[in-house]
Amino acid sequence: MDFSLGEELEAVRDLAREIFTDRATPERLREVETSPSRTDERLWADLAAAGLLASVLPEQDGGAGLGAAGLCVLLEEQGRRVAPVPLWPALTAALTLAAYGTPEQRTRLLPGLADGSARLTAALEEFGPADPLRPSATAVPDGPHWRIDGVKAAVPSPGGARHVLVTAATASGPGLFLVAADAPGATWEYAETTSHDMSGHLTLAGAPGEPVGTPGGGAVGHLVRGVFTALAAVQTGVAEGALRHAADHLRERTQFGRPLATFQAVQHQLADCYIDIEAMRVTLWQAVDALGEPFDEEAADRAATVAKWWATEGGLNTVHRVQHVHGGIGVDTDYPVHRHFLWGKQTACTLGGAGADLERLGALLTGPAPATAVVP
Repeated sequence: MDFSLGEELEAVRDLAREIFTDRATPERLREVETSPSRTDERLWADLAAAGLLASVLPEQDGGAGLGAAGLCVLLEEQGRRVAPVPLWPALTAALTLAAYGTPEQRTRLLPGLADGSARLTAALEEFGPADPLRPSATAVPDGPHWRIDGVKAAVPSPGGARHVLVTAATASGPGLFLVAADAPGATWEYAETTSHDMSGHLTLAGAPGEPVGTPGGGAVGHLVRGVFTALAAVQTGVAEGALRHAADHLRERTQFGRPLATFQAVQHQLADCYIDIEAMRVTLWQAVDALGEPFDEEAADRAATVAKWWATEGGLNTVHRVQHVHGGIGVDTDYPVHRHFLWGKQTACTLGGAGADLERLGALLTGPAPATAVVP
C-alpha cells in the first residue's frame, strides 16, 4: 500500500510546517500557556488566512476537499511544534457536520470555521470508564429541538467555541446534537489539562440541541472514528518532534570526550523510538485510507482503533524515552522537550488509554462479551 503524499498534501504539509515553525516559538508558547484561553488566536487566524482550515472541508462547503488526509497532515505538523490551537476538535467536528448536518446547519456554521471567525468543539468524554459510543447523557425530543441532560467531561478547548457537538443516548441509539456553548441549561466548569490547554466540564440540564443526522444513525461513529484518527496524527507529530529534540541534544552533548549519540545504549533507545514512530505512521495512514471509498464501517473502526492504540502506546513510550535521554534538563518544565512529554501524556489519555483501546479492539474483532449467567 502506497502512503506517499500527493502534490496537494505535500503543499499543505510544507505550508503548515512553515507557519508552525515561524509562529510556535518557545517564547510564544510560554506566553499562550499563561493566557486565559490557552489558545494562540494569532496562529489560528494565520492558519485560516493561509486556507489551511478550509482545505479539509468538502468543496461544496467552500473547502478544498482534502478531508481526513489533509487534516492528518496538518495535525502532524502541529504536533511537531506542540502548537496551541484547537485543530483536532474543531476540524473533526466540522467534517462530521459536513457529512451529516442539514444544508442549513452547514451553511450557518462551516463558513465561519473556514475563515477562522468561529469554532466548534466536541463533547465525547464522560466521567468514569465511559465508552464514547455509549454515552450516559440522554436526549429526548421536544418539538423541533431535543432536550439534553448529563455531564460531559474535559471538553477540549471550549474558549472561542460557539457550538459543541454533544453525544447523547436516545431511544433509537446514540445521537449527535449541536448545542450552543451558551445555551440555556448549559454550564461550564473550566479545568487545566496536563498539556496546559484549557478544557471544560459541561453540565447539561435540559439544554436545547439540534440533531446532526438521525439519532441512532452513523454520525456518532463518524465523529469517534475521526477523533481516533486525528489523535493518532497529533501524537505521531509529537513523537517525531520529541525524537528530533533528542537527536539534536545527543549530537551536541559530550561525555567522556564523545558525543552521547555515539553510545550504543543511547542509540538503542532512539532506535526503539524510531520503530514506534514508523508503526504509528503506518497505522495512521491505514486508518486514513480506511475512511475513504469504498467505505467499510467495520474495517474503518478497526483501523482507527489500531491507530489510536499505537499512538497511545508508542507515543507514550517515545516521549518517556526522549525525556530519559535528556537527563536532568528533561524534567525542566520550561525546556522545550518537556512540552512534548506533556502533550504525549495528554493525547495518550484522551478517550481512554491503551487498555481501553485494546478492549475496544477486542470487541470489534470478536464481538461483545456474552452476559454473565446468574446462578440462582
